[in-house]
Amino acid sequence: MTSYVITEGRLFIDGKWRAALDKQTAPTINPADGSEIAQIAQASEADADAAVDAARRAFDEGPWPRMSVHERARLLYRVADLVERDADEMAYRETVDMGKPIMFSSSVDVPIAIQLLRYYAGMATQLDGSTRGADTPTLNYTLRQPLGVVAAITPFNFPLLLALTKIAPALAAGNTVIHKPSPATPLTALKMAELFAEAGFPDGVMNVITGPGVELGETLSKHPRINKIAFTGSTEVGKAIIRNSADTLKKVTMELGGKSPHIIFADADLDAALEYAFFGIFYNKGEICTAGSRLLVERPIYDEVVQRLTDRAGSLLPGDPLDPATMFGPLAHQGQFDKVSSYVEVGVNEGARLTVGGRPYQRNGSASGLYFLPTIFADVDNRMRIAQEEIFGPVLSIIPFTTVEEAVQIANDTEYGLASGVHTRDLKKALTVAHAIHSGTTWINTYNKYDSTTPYGGFKSSGFGRECGPESMESYTQVKSIWVDIS
Repeated sequence: MTSYVITEGRLFIDGKWRAALDKQTAPTINPADGSEIAQIAQASEADADAAVDAARRAFDEGPWPRMSVHERARLLYRVADLVERDADEMAYRETVDMGKPIMFSSSVDVPIAIQLLRYYAGMATQLDGSTRGADTPTLNYTLRQPLGVVAAITPFNFPLLLALTKIAPALAAGNTVIHKPSPATPLTALKMAELFAEAGFPDGVMNVITGPGVELGETLSKHPRINKIAFTGSTEVGKAIIRNSADTLKKVTMELGGKSPHIIFADADLDAALEYAFFGIFYNKGEICTAGSRLLVERPIYDEVVQRLTDRAGSLLPGDPLDPATMFGPLAHQGQFDKVSSYVEVGVNEGARLTVGGRPYQRNGSASGLYFLPTIFADVDNRMRIAQEEIFGPVLSIIPFTTVEEAVQIANDTEYGLASGVHTRDLKKALTVAHAIHSGTTWINTYNKYDSTTPYGGFKSSGFGRECGPESMESYTQVKSIWVDIS
């Protein structure tokens, strides 16, 4: 794997790279070995104000929202081409910053990022209005227009993809953007800013500010000159952003936490179901909001499922994420490592049966990396904290059930409603359960499938609004009605 030299990260504001006004920096850390990758500029409220001024000016006075939709599309296509050109570096940055195995960074994250950019480049030309009938002699029609300045606040687990699910539709609609990436994983955001500049985007259309999450998030969500917040992260932080944005009546979309039920019925193709159950929780080290972290298993096959998953998890050892053969890397940052460790202790104290894992892993005898073994709890009661609270790590809770009705009841007995999975050969049963589960996405006989054409989002405390698909454009535009008297 080629290594790339990553220099000090600066802020990208109004088409220029610059240090934070107070010159503050902080390191971004490689979770595989604890080494410093680079010093990253730490924006202050004054820097955030400068980014808002640039984005506001670019929207109110600049060419971007007035540009031909075909020209906006051309520039987005150009960015996609540049990401494709620099795909290896993008994957490298994602892996060293977040601990995601390079096999996934290069085969999943970067290709879908390119797909997102090209999909929304095409969508830029599809913002249609419509004519309406009226009782009076008038021409009555609607337009879809951009909102203004959009702040995209994104998490550490899919830094590139979850940024572009917001940035691409926002730009396609004619908005200007301020991106605030997670302080733990800023490297692909900084590279994307470089590529937007190289593609020829007007100054101020795309801005990136790095730094402390709570302070910058609060500044952006309260800022009177920002029109929309697009956020992915925890439900707790999402609620704070909603409260902070209320006084300025911002439009907000929230892609929040999950505790997704993954149901296996006794009549399922068990080999296939176990494959999806395994990767449903251990893909990306469990640091994925749709993780099938509650595995509901029908009693006739319960013991077999527990044993087979335990055996397989026991053979999955963490490795160097830059090794193309590695499928399971370190957790993304120290805070997440500590959280996972504490929840394992909670599960043990609650009386769940720990069948495998449950402890850190010292790779090559060194404790420097944030490695945690794949962990499974069996005989979990859905009222336990490990079944109700989002752990966001490689911890699976297996829960038995007896009837279809009980499976649905357990699946819905959570504050979350992001995703779910159902495995059965009975299509009628599969569809009945899929319709009854309160979640924004249900996968049948598969799991964790995504496409830029298909909307994604949650019910209940998992948020509101949709990302991907044409539905997301509704969140980045507003409808204007035009009346023309033709009498």
